[in-house]
Amino acid sequence: MAALIWVLLAAPLAAAALSFAFRKQSWTLVVPVAAAAVLLAGGWALIVEVTTSGPVTTASGAIRVDALSAWMIAVVGAVAVIALAGGLPQRLSEQRKPGAFAALLSLFLTAMTLALLADNIAIMWVAIELTTITTAFLVASGEGRNSLEAAWKYVILGAVGVAIAFLGIALLSAASAPLGDPTVSWVELLQHASELDPTLTKVAGALAVLGFATKAGLAPMHSWLPDAHSQAPAPVSGLMSGVLLSVAFYVILRIQAITNAAVGPQLMQTLLVTAGLLSLGVTAGLVITQRDYKRLLAYSSIEHMGLLALGAAAGGSLAIAAVLLHMLGHGLIKASMFVLAGRISTVFGSHRIADVHGLLRSRPDLGGPFLLGTAGLLGFPPFVTFFTEVAIIIAGFTRGLAWQMGLACILLLVVFAGIARQALAMTLGAAPGGVGAHAQRWWRQLPIWVALTANAVLGFAAWPLAAVLSQAVAALGGAK
Repeated sequence: MAALIWVLLAAPLAAAALSFAFRKQSWTLVVPVAAAAVLLAGGWALIVEVTTSGPVTTASGAIRVDALSAWMIAVVGAVAVIALAGGLPQRLSEQRKPGAFAALLSLFLTAMTLALLADNIAIMWVAIELTTITTAFLVASGEGRNSLEAAWKYVILGAVGVAIAFLGIALLSAASAPLGDPTVSWVELLQHASELDPTLTKVAGALAVLGFATKAGLAPMHSWLPDAHSQAPAPVSGLMSGVLLSVAFYVILRIQAITNAAVGPQLMQTLLVTAGLLSLGVTAGLVITQRDYKRLLAYSSIEHMGLLALGAAAGGSLAIAAVLLHMLGHGLIKASMFVLAGRISTVFGSHRIADVHGLLRSRPDLGGPFLLGTAGLLGFPPFVTFFTEVAIIIAGFTRGLAWQMGLACILLLVVFAGIARQALAMTLGAAPGGVGAHAQRWWRQLPIWVALTANAVLGFAAWPLAAVLSQAVAALGGAK
């Protein structure tokens, strides 16, 4: 099974090389979709392996797959398939510089995969930095000066965040000096957490979480996210919102597990509750008056990352399992929503909410799934996001975060009202003139409906995932 790990690393890297070698060929746009499908299939194969036989290691232990990392690889693969397949242009020849674009997408997948597979913190940090580099070029590939400005803003804030995270990781390694030889292994740090220097561990944990919170889009380090997500091409926005934020949050979960085991949960709980409530507050304050529907979706991402932070702060098996399942549910919906936003922009020629109305009448192939996707983002049943949000809130109430969860519910109601108002303004009403009711081809609709259907089914059929989610929680030291 160790060979499969190398396949998962090699597949997107080979896809990048192939795309660059034939960079003038439009068919290269399909290559990242194939790489994402390999990650999806390989992730589920690893889930089966680790749940039955335990973690898999290779490269002298520097590369390690446990239930948590296997789950995250499957999440990345699933969301990437939706974002990349759904984001293919109607005619592949429409994409400028297709090979370079496909190569960057494949390198992005490679970097995220490496971040999830690395037990070595130094390798993980390098992989996270590579995601910043690749996505910066992808954001800049959008049209106009705004894309370039958003890319620069992302690079600057992302570099600051990663630099802060590097300092935290260096201090975490220094905190392991009492073990004899300083280590950068997640496993060894967690196993010997009680022997770490407590003062250094507190500072290291706080800095590392602050740094990676920038990549995860948590307030107050979130300001790059609305610009980057709104200006990037649709499949890039779907990938960044659907999986890049979740991969960064995965690292936060690892750091939280080590810090909690070393110095207790109070520090991480305070940091994550603060970041979670701030993220919900920022979203609540801005979605009501938002005028750009891609930025509206970007602020929704900040809201959902805030929910994940509150779930991680609550801790316990229920909350962490809900957080991991929410990553999949949110990723599937958000990838499909950004794909739809890109198509709506093509039809109406604008990102402004005021310029889009009557979608259900003029373009039911876009208006129907857009309305359903909005319902999923807002936590309507039967979508899995409803069950995971309820689980996070209940876990918070039962674990001593009553007033924090009460405040979160109030902020969620404000977000609900703001997003629902904007989505209904776009989908309801009379059909505008000049917009033809030409439905998309079935193969372009398929990824969207697969994502929405899977999200609805997961809410009622999550029990087969109980074993891997339980083991994933165990990989975090039981998430106490």
